[in-house]
Amino acid sequence: MGSCFSYVADGRTAIGGTAINHRNPGDAANDAVDYFLRSRGHNGLYSQIELSFSASGLRDRDVLSKSDPIMILYARGKNGVLEELGRTEVILNSLNPAWITKHAIIYHFEVVQVLVFRVYDVDTQFHNANVKMLKLEEQQFLGEATCALSEIITKSDRSLTLDLHREDSMRPTNSQNYGKLSVHAEECVTSKTTIEMIFRCSDLEYRDLFSRSDPFLLISKVVEGGAHIPICKTEVIKNDLNPAWKPVFLNIQQVGSKDNPLIIECYNFNSNGKHDLMGKVQKSLVDLEKIHSGGQGENLFLSTAVGHNSHNKVLMSQLFVDKFSESVQYTFLDYLAGGFELNFMAAIDFTASNGNPRLPDSLHYIDHSGRPNAYQRAIVEVGEVIQFYDSDKRFPMWGFGARPIDGPVSHCFNLNGSSNYCEVEGIQGIMMAYTSALLNVSLAGPTLFGPVISNAALVASQSVAAGRRNYFVLLIITDGVVTDLQETRDAIVKASDLPLSILIVGVGGADFKEMEVLDGDKGEKLESSSGRVASRDIVQFVPFQDVQSGEISVVQALLAELPTQFLTYMRIRNIQPSL
Repeated sequence: MGSCFSYVADGRTAIGGTAINHRNPGDAANDAVDYFLRSRGHNGLYSQIELSFSASGLRDRDVLSKSDPIMILYARGKNGVLEELGRTEVILNSLNPAWITKHAIIYHFEVVQVLVFRVYDVDTQFHNANVKMLKLEEQQFLGEATCALSEIITKSDRSLTLDLHREDSMRPTNSQNYGKLSVHAEECVTSKTTIEMIFRCSDLEYRDLFSRSDPFLLISKVVEGGAHIPICKTEVIKNDLNPAWKPVFLNIQQVGSKDNPLIIECYNFNSNGKHDLMGKVQKSLVDLEKIHSGGQGENLFLSTAVGHNSHNKVLMSQLFVDKFSESVQYTFLDYLAGGFELNFMAAIDFTASNGNPRLPDSLHYIDHSGRPNAYQRAIVEVGEVIQFYDSDKRFPMWGFGARPIDGPVSHCFNLNGSSNYCEVEGIQGIMMAYTSALLNVSLAGPTLFGPVISNAALVASQSVAAGRRNYFVLLIITDGVVTDLQETRDAIVKASDLPLSILIVGVGGADFKEMEVLDGDKGEKLESSSGRVASRDIVQFVPFQDVQSGEISVVQALLAELPTQFLTYMRIRNIQPSL
């Protein structure tokens, strides 16, 4: 969803690599394009959702007729402030309205998007007024409801019914019925439509002194104001003036529509990053489809400036579209509707390098003022997002690098203190188990990830064997560099074949550069001691100090890749949702 796909050749990542391909999902992420988009606020998986609304059993506020309801949709920010997103039309004389007006909203997996719905009875004198001009304080308030967008889209039918309430109805002694509000979500079909194209060029010009050029294509969309935003690129083909690139997969949602203009630029790759423009064309997807069906090439051109004027120099080089096919891909939300769940697991570092938990300078210090430490913040921020995708909200929790009471150092022990089971209930259960563990273990070492990852992999493999529709997310929070790096690599490579993703948060001031080796974002696939290569990237690492004071939260930085990792696993194995 919202991704362009292509292939990587020869590890030539100086131009950014390429995004994961559903046919060759082990390929590396397009760092250059990804950075460009993220720097402009486009993070992780997004999809356009259309919400529709209906209500039943509303309170009747009119004397001579039934109420005339309108619904107002708000988004609640982290600071609690409400931002109005849209209004429905007014429906006359109805206590069970089904509004026609729908509202489109962008769903972001990595953010908890809290929605507030308020219903009003519009006074008769305002029935002919534009709903956008209505002053809500002049209307009668019928009730409100609140939920997270995730609660709606995780339902099998993507519908959620909420009780309407008023402030006075929230008191325990007040059981008045203010009616119900139903919200239904539909994923816009454009987010599922993918175009597969195969490009080639002929008669490219020589740009290298002692060899032929090394061409690649960069595809950008033209936005309002004429700016170009890169959305896709091919691999580099070495020493070839008539290159044919591997398939490119472009999501319609990225482009906006098939009629929107695209700039396709052909560059000669240079290792210093200063790539030479060899020519370009401006075409929409409709135009590219016509080029394919016609079987003729399109001449590249270069813009040249002469004095105060500029014109396009048409080149002998041509661009061909050897394949153009359109298909609908199953999306992340399709799998959720088909009954798939994300199951949250966490492992906490209890090594001595964290410092004495009883002292304020310890990373494990529990502040009596209620201010959470870095471990607590990471647990809550990640858990609050994942919990909506886990129906029973029972989370396996482990600790490592500590000595439980009257026992040897353990590198994977149940955080709840039980020797029989490892689950806790809800985010509150995690926090209670963590606090209790600090009182019942002695911090030790070293920092070993292998046992925890192997344990999580065992849970995932048992789920696969039982035929369950689960995908597991292991959060590891640590203050130090991993000691068993090769054993950890081996465990990750083995786990890459399972429905499992690993999120690692580094807390404290340690140098975590070695940890980035485990994160495959830079295109380097992990390799085990036996030479086996990971089938896909399943690790995302973030140093907590890099994100805790910035606009990007640890949740957004950690979770942005998770839906793509989920989809990669499903597509590698051709697992389809039962819709």
